[in-house]
Amino acid sequence: MRAVVVLSGGMDSTTLLYDVKSQGYEVYAISFLYGQKHSKELEFAKKTCSLLSVPHKIVNISFFAELATSALTTKTWDVPEGYYTDSTMKQTVVPNRNMVLLAISAAYAISLGAKKLFYGAHAGDHPIYPDCRKEFVEAMKNALYLADYTGLELEAPYVDMKKEDILRRGLELGVDFSLTWSCYKGGQKACGRCGTCTERIEAFKKVGVKDPIEYEIEIDW
Repeated sequence: MRAVVVLSGGMDSTTLLYDVKSQGYEVYAISFLYGQKHSKELEFAKKTCSLLSVPHKIVNISFFAELATSALTTKTWDVPEGYYTDSTMKQTVVPNRNMVLLAISAAYAISLGAKKLFYGAHAGDHPIYPDCRKEFVEAMKNALYLADYTGLELEAPYVDMKKEDILRRGLELGVDFSLTWSCYKGGQKACGRCGTCTERIEAFKKVGVKDPIEYEIEIDW
């Protein structure tokens, strides 16, 4: 059975790619240039797909940044630093991003004859990102199922999982986390201070494993 995975190049979607492939699906990955300030995570997505021999499509919808203002897409906005749950992190919300990306991914999946479309929303996203909530997932499931007569099924298997749980799953699957990028900034090394870096570092500490990527700041693992 064919399946499409929305792949950002971060920890969660990369683990999901390994996970779906391990279940025996014929997997295709899709990534997006949506006008984000840097595309470094897509470089890692390419490497992972090459490693796993997964066909990978990158779709350029850079115009989206003109419509959806966010600290991730608007050059004059600074990316906030701090904990993922801080109210300042709401500046990183790209309005309605997931609905747009899922709609395009669904068209691709239907064209491929895929029966499943997967994306990596998880429990840590819920307080900040409205399009990662379970209610949103359920609504999109219904919409995408009805969007075509093929009955495409949307799956978000990590929607109730915490970051450290996804990390543990990834370690079980043998995910090469050195080929993932989470940082909101596109530096030579991960900043270690933005919300996604903070969340990632905490997950590795909770699991008791050293993160294989390099950070700009010194971290006591």
